[in-house]
Amino acid sequence: MVVKKLPKPRSNAPSFPLPSPLPPTTTTTSTLPPPPSPPSTPPLPTHSLSSTTPSQTQLTHFIQTHLPPPSSLTPHHLLAFFKTHLHHHPKFTHLDLHLFHYAASLDAFRHDHSTFEWMAKTLAATDRLDDLLPLLQFMVSNPCPCSDGIFSCPRAEPIFFSAISSYCRVGRFDEALIAFDYMRKLIDGLPSVGVYNVLIHGYVKYREHEKALGFYNRMIQDRVKPDVFTFNILINSYCRTLQFGIALEMFKEMRIKGCTPNVVSFNTLIQGFFRERKFEEGIGMAFEMIEMGCEFSTVTCEILIGGLCRVGRVLEASNLLIDFSKKGVLPNGFDCFDIIERLCREGNMGRAVEVMDELWMKGNAPSLVACTTLIEGLRRLGKIEEAVALMEKMLKESILPDNVTYNCLLRDMCDAGKATEANKLRLLGSSKGLDLDGMTFNILVYGYSREGRRKEGQLLVDEMLDRGFIPDIATYNRLISGLSKGKITLR
Repeated sequence: MVVKKLPKPRSNAPSFPLPSPLPPTTTTTSTLPPPPSPPSTPPLPTHSLSSTTPSQTQLTHFIQTHLPPPSSLTPHHLLAFFKTHLHHHPKFTHLDLHLFHYAASLDAFRHDHSTFEWMAKTLAATDRLDDLLPLLQFMVSNPCPCSDGIFSCPRAEPIFFSAISSYCRVGRFDEALIAFDYMRKLIDGLPSVGVYNVLIHGYVKYREHEKALGFYNRMIQDRVKPDVFTFNILINSYCRTLQFGIALEMFKEMRIKGCTPNVVSFNTLIQGFFRERKFEEGIGMAFEMIEMGCEFSTVTCEILIGGLCRVGRVLEASNLLIDFSKKGVLPNGFDCFDIIERLCREGNMGRAVEVMDELWMKGNAPSLVACTTLIEGLRRLGKIEEAVALMEKMLKESILPDNVTYNCLLRDMCDAGKATEANKLRLLGSSKGLDLDGMTFNILVYGYSREGRRKEGQLLVDEMLDRGFIPDIATYNRLISGLSKGKITLR
């Protein structure tokens, strides 16, 4: 009988190298020399994970599916894997740093600035700041390949800038300074002024005023020229620490060193003047802005107008606002509601109308709330004609009022015997898209009834019937009967 040899089993080994088998647990007395060890290859990245990692088999399959073999892995492949597959995976996204270090252990692989930047920004965005500094240290020890020449990697400073910003955001300044020193070792020349500004602003944010000044002095010693943002940060810090006089000196130094103040610089100082109740100086600073051609922002106007109103100088605030409007320096979008409300509260309706007309004429249309506030103030003082004129202007500008304000004004007109004018206002509102309700028609029918205008009232009742505002025959009969007798009451 001929014995056939069985074929050797076909290997299904994965493309990634597997970890070496464990040594035997029992000792042997053989004196044979040990076999030669195979060349060392890095194990799968799953080898060093704890047994609590969800489904190591799934992770192995996931990596083998989406990554090329270790011998052909490049930073481009790894970055695409991070962005496209791992970053959005519900189970494995937190293993990005582990895979980053695994790739670094491969002999044929070398991280470049693209993978360094992705990893640094991901750690910062996910608040894994404890791992961020070791990553930066690894970057210093293993710089990007494009820094092998005479110049450093152009992406080194942006990577460190992002990391320093993340540390400053949470007040971890010791680590931010270490990252800053790491960056100095990698980049060519001096850091940009923006990196210094981030650290100075971080100190100011956490009320570390002296440390902010210390780092500013280091910036000067490093011969890095401060910019307008540097000075704005320091001026704000001096104002917050109630050292307004030094803030003014810093403002002068800013101009001496050739930095042109911007709107933030002026806003900070004006607010400082107002905080110390030096209103004339603050207003003078605003006119200095105009002379320098620095445009106002809505914040500028809110500081000036709101600050004067809060201390009861409402009339002075209104004069200043009209003056700014005539000079054409008011920013688009500034809402005059605050000053309109305060003028109405004081009963100075004429001034409130003047302010609104001036702003409207210059193209600064008021908000709906400001218009409604003024209409209510005019109604309260019985100035119905002025209120109607404002309502007509609103509707022509497609500023649609709420139904309550609109109906109350129609009721005032009807009470004054002006039902026909009230109906014209109703037609204007309807043509502009105002959503009329049943109360609007009831008010107008009531007005016509008071004036004995049965025919006009009948037409409105018919329109109410067409629109579905009359729920039943009893309501219809009540309206018709009321028109005949001139005794319709509003319900």
